[in-house]
Amino acid sequence: MQRRSLLLGAAAASAALATPALRAQTPPAPAAGGKLTPLRFSLDFRVTGQTAPFFLALQRGWFRDEGLDVAIDVGSGSVASITRVASGAYDMSLGDVSALIEFNAANPGAPYLSAVYQYYNRAPFVIVGRRDRGVTDDFRSLQGKRIAAAAVESTRRAWPMVARKLRLPNEPFSWVTTDFSQRDNVIVRGDVDGATYFHDSAVSLFQRLDPKTLAVLPYTSAGVDLYGNAVLASNRLIVENPRAVAGFLRALNRAIVETLANPAPAIAAAKAREPLLDEKTELARWAITAQYVAAADTRGHGLGDTRQGLVERQVDEVVDVFGLKARPSAAALFNRSFLPARGEREVRA
Repeated sequence: MQRRSLLLGAAAASAALATPALRAQTPPAPAAGGKLTPLRFSLDFRVTGQTAPFFLALQRGWFRDEGLDVAIDVGSGSVASITRVASGAYDMSLGDVSALIEFNAANPGAPYLSAVYQYYNRAPFVIVGRRDRGVTDDFRSLQGKRIAAAAVESTRRAWPMVARKLRLPNEPFSWVTTDFSQRDNVIVRGDVDGATYFHDSAVSLFQRLDPKTLAVLPYTSAGVDLYGNAVLASNRLIVENPRAVAGFLRALNRAIVETLANPAPAIAAAKAREPLLDEKTELARWAITAQYVAAADTRGHGLGDTRQGLVERQVDEVVDVFGLKARPSAAALFNRSFLPARGEREVRA
């Protein structure tokens, strides 16, 4: 089967699972005589406080101010977000950089999509374990334990990088394959000793078990410095409508800066799209998300940007640890030309 057929099949399956597009309810009118450009965006997962800035930009009409009619679908994982864009089913998405490296290695030639804004300046990968099961703040305490993870997810995929850094066996514990939605339950019941999470996704677990009874082991504490989910754009859109890419990023960046300064309006905007959200919970979630979005590096180069040396190292590590047959170009991974001006990407004190 040809590469294009494979991609179209994957994207069709993803699109079938997506909920109807979420659009601004009361957008301001576009500029006189201006025609809005439709743009379809895929989140990495459900609507939560993790991605609240996207909904603030929708609610405030900032995408429309850029001439864009943005529709946002929920996702089915930060890996699936890549195939959604690569196939042409979506224009842009939020997807994992390591998974993009792997995708580009498997699909050589001109890339189908590029990262254009680094949302998570560091990947929020963690393992959360029960202290009463012997899990401590030391990764070595996981040896012999049972750890839940979804079959295909970026935190599980990146574990060998932690093992390599700490000179541990690749699998010092037993993986227990579990659906995303069941991770909290299997930990609470005691079916497993711990589970992989995006750090900010573990807020739901922290509400059911006293955080003091849990050990949170961030991959960054093992020296694994990875860029996490980034805003991805199809190269077709980049070539055919670069103004749309730049406009999307200006609106989103404005919303991120506003959310970092005062998250309550963004959380309210997310709740307007997903009424079942609890605003207190999502504010707690964003407080964790913000640590990764506005990580230390952003004070040097601003939000959304990357350090090329770290990108190169991540490509090398992914190729080596995942056993990829080709090394994709690190230079082609990111397209920084659409980033808003440096002064607009400052985190307010």
